[in-house]
Amino acid sequence: MSSGEGGAQSGTGGARSGTGGVQSGTGGVQSIERAFGLLETMADAGGLVGLTRLAAASGLPLPTIHRLVRTLVSLGYVRQDSSRQYALGPRLIRLGEGASRLIGLWARPHLTTLVDALGESANLAVLDGSEVVYMAQVPGRHSMRMFTEVGRRVSPHCTAVGKAMLARMEAAQVADVLSRIDLASHTAHTITSPAAFLHELGRIRERGYAIDEGELELGVRCVAVALDGGPARAALSVSGPTTRMTDELVERAAPHLLAAAEELVTELDAANSPAAVS
Repeated sequence: MSSGEGGAQSGTGGARSGTGGVQSGTGGVQSIERAFGLLETMADAGGLVGLTRLAAASGLPLPTIHRLVRTLVSLGYVRQDSSRQYALGPRLIRLGEGASRLIGLWARPHLTTLVDALGESANLAVLDGSEVVYMAQVPGRHSMRMFTEVGRRVSPHCTAVGKAMLARMEAAQVADVLSRIDLASHTAHTITSPAAFLHELGRIRERGYAIDEGELELGVRCVAVALDGGPARAALSVSGPTTRMTDELVERAAPHLLAAAEELVTELDAANSPAAVS
């Protein structure tokens, strides 16, 4: 970046500077680390963010944030609205779509392993703001099986993957998501009360996995676990007809899902580590 924030030609700090130079404490480029930190803060906020909130979240001085944000706006990765607050810009869409396809490719071998072990369809979903997006699926072996279109978006309150991801979030983050969604009833089993939904998240934390009891579609049962880490909030699930997704199968599926999620996170973290960059 040429914003003046820690650049090689900056008059406020060269490559050896610890406060504004090219290198960060991790050996990376400090201005890039800071810029991506601001983007992640905007993503976590799920909407418009002012410079004051960005400063509070990052610990950076306002002039530094202003230079970084101004550069991101000029590149199209951040946009400013009429209230002069900031949000993620449209140029990130192409990057996000490419990254989403890649995480789906990474997950497919693990989804196949789940199908081989359990026979039912296996899915990967991510949380995009206040929506669940299905990124990959490997169909089950049965002639009658569950099919979820990749790219489908649904509310997190009526899916096992959504509930699993929200159960791993801080209370304030959960409250923010709930404030932006409609707890609409899709079936007679859908949880539509905020208090009941929070109670359900507590149960999920206790047992380690989430269940969709026909809350989005009647006759469909799903069990899911959230990934503990990785580059995005994501969850793996196994779904099938209620007649086959018995309590015994759900209990048998849980450890397989947990193992698959752990292996996937390990692979994603390894690919994302500095050692993987040559």
